[in-house]
Amino acid sequence: MARVLGWASLALAVPQLVTPKKVLRLAGVHPGTASASLVRLVGVRELGAAAGLLSKPKQGAWLWARVAGDAMDLALLGRALRGAGTSPRRLTPATAAVVGITALDIVAGLQRNRAAKAEGATATTRARSAVTVNRPRAEVYKFWRQFENLPQFMHHLEAVDEHADGRSHWKAKAPFGRTVEWDAEIVEDIPEQHIAWRALPGSDVDNRGVVGFRDAPGGRGTEVLVELAFEPPGGPLGAVAAKLFGEHPDQQIADDLRRFKQIMETGEIVVSDASRDGTKTLNQVRQRDAQPGEAR
Repeated sequence: MARVLGWASLALAVPQLVTPKKVLRLAGVHPGTASASLVRLVGVRELGAAAGLLSKPKQGAWLWARVAGDAMDLALLGRALRGAGTSPRRLTPATAAVVGITALDIVAGLQRNRAAKAEGATATTRARSAVTVNRPRAEVYKFWRQFENLPQFMHHLEAVDEHADGRSHWKAKAPFGRTVEWDAEIVEDIPEQHIAWRALPGSDVDNRGVVGFRDAPGGRGTEVLVELAFEPPGGPLGAVAAKLFGEHPDQQIADDLRRFKQIMETGEIVVSDASRDGTKTLNQVRQRDAQPGEAR
């Protein structure tokens, strides 16, 4: 099915690139210059999807990218339906066709996901980031090792409860307003050097990672390096949504470490109304002139 959808993307891309105004007339939209340019951009996207699906590697990722593209197309068609100079008699069937294609893309993505798991593959996302904290290594390690401190600077974490047996229970925010929970255990803990952990079987989020601590050159404090590997909540669709809305894991960790540095060096997180929660795309769109924010 992935290859069939790849050929379908190619078949859609050619007229969108070559005769965009005819495509617009067929869909019942007035063929203006701006709308024709937009159709060409959609054609470029379809051409990229075709190349990805027909080349086979990472088909699952390309299928979910098609789903994200379908969502954009439906939003554009919905806007056109509310606009002037359109033909609802033609636009409504075109919208229904895109809904059908979206359903096929989702089914194909889910099938490819199941096939990948059956083959022993995992939709693992990896992230890595580092920061230099101007505090002694022993102090930095001690604060991080008390996992209940982590929600103070990790924006997506709601709570961490530590147990006496070295295990802990985690609760975090997930895409689409959901929350996820999991139990974790420490795999290795070398004081003032590194902490490695992994989620226990049956967790909502299969994850593992390590945080390392080492002296920064020139006696400038401590270098903290975090590496994570996990299956995104919501699967590939959740991963695509996170990237579209500016919440890529590398970005999340970088923001978390920035807040961690502020807590360790100043005792509080310094924020402004312009960017209270890091660099999430939606926050940047809504931002206003910077003003001092309430410390968190």
